[in-house]
Amino acid sequence: MCLLSRADAPVNEMTTRSRRETVHFKHPFRIRGIDRLLPPGAYVVLTDEEMIESLSFPSFGRVATMIMVPGEAPRRSSVEMISIGSVDLADAQRNDASASHE
Repeated sequence: MCLLSRADAPVNEMTTRSRRETVHFKHPFRIRGIDRLLPPGAYVVLTDEEMIESLSFPSFGRVATMIMVPGEAPRRSSVEMISIGSVDLADAQRNDASASHE
């Protein structure tokens, strides 16, 4: 009979990574999930991804997207991190770009 100590037991760890990017909006905009109009400007977007372990090559899948937005009045000096959908962010960016051409 072979017993494994806790230290020798297989570990099921997920490999995760985070990406940080800055997106720019030229016009006031809305993103689904945020109940107010956001002012134009630069916004930090954080994306968390987990490695897909079952593949024979390294690949990551998005598990969360968050945007840093200014707080609502009267807390304008604070910043909120709000979870959003990546498709909703892309839609807001596309709407902002098309508004430039109107």
